Amino acid sequence: MREKIISFIDFFYPPFKKIMPEQTFRYAVCGGSNMLLDIFLFYISFNFILQKHDLNLGFLVLKPYNAALGMAFCITFPLGFLLNKYLVFSGSYLRGYTQLFRYVLIVIINLFLNYVLLNIMVQYFHFYPTISKIFATVIIVTFSFLSQKHFTFRVKKQSY
Repeated sequence: MREKIISFIDFFYPPFKKIMPEQTFRYAVCGGSNMLLDIFLFYISFNFILQKHDLNLGFLVLKPYNAALGMAFCITFPLGFLLNKYLVFSGSYLRGYTQLFRYVLIVIINLFLNYVLLNIMVQYFHFYPTISKIFATVIIVTFSFLSQKHFTFRVKKQSY
């Protein structure tokens, strides 16, 4: 299954060969797909599940955009790890649990940045929450790629 998915992604790579390495292209496809799913789930959660109302957990009341962020995260977190581990950074020498631990660290940072940026844009700049989510995601993508490549799924450098 993994090989079929990689073959499908790589089928679209040739036009991009001159502007980015294959791994970056795979990250763009996998990460982009997961990002679109994240934004879609955020939109559905915010507008239809929560209907733009606060979520009262009894001990904590969440703004609907923060609750929607958490709901989307529950799906896209494990999917993102699996896509990165098996399709993008499959050459990593690190053990799976080490990768998962490092992935969790980076995702926590990303989630914190997402939360801060989302709240600043909604509460202080009065942007619509879905647009704010898109802007926050675009800002975080570069940090995420570099940290996943050089930390979470690191590959040993070849010595010559």
